[in-house]
Amino acid sequence: MTEKQSEITEALATKLEAGTLTVDELRRSIDALLSHADKMRQDILYLQSNNTSLQGEVVGMTMIEDGQLSEGPPDPKDWPYKTVLEAVCDGWRIISFPNMALLAVSESDPQGLGFEFILERFNDR
Repeated sequence: MTEKQSEITEALATKLEAGTLTVDELRRSIDALLSHADKMRQDILYLQSNNTSLQGEVVGMTMIEDGQLSEGPPDPKDWPYKTVLEAVCDGWRIISFPNMALLAVSESDPQGLGFEFILERFNDR
């Protein structure tokens, strides 16, 4: 829930508790909540890790933020997250864990992409 949605919800709860909430106010507030949800933009973060652990080192990244694709800074030391857990702690939600069926059987016989985590978050436009 965004800050704006929390404010609207808290105002509704306060009026409801006080017994002053009207049907018209409730309808306007619901319209405002739904209107605000339409203005949300999904950001996507692809993180490649050196293993399946949330604490594994990030070895590659791609980010789609505000509709813009970015590989991140060229130097991995400057990437915003060193682990998947750091991204989660910063508000990103994991929507896809590494697909174990795609992991390499051996270095000489790669079978897929490896340890890719896909994360999302929503921001106001």
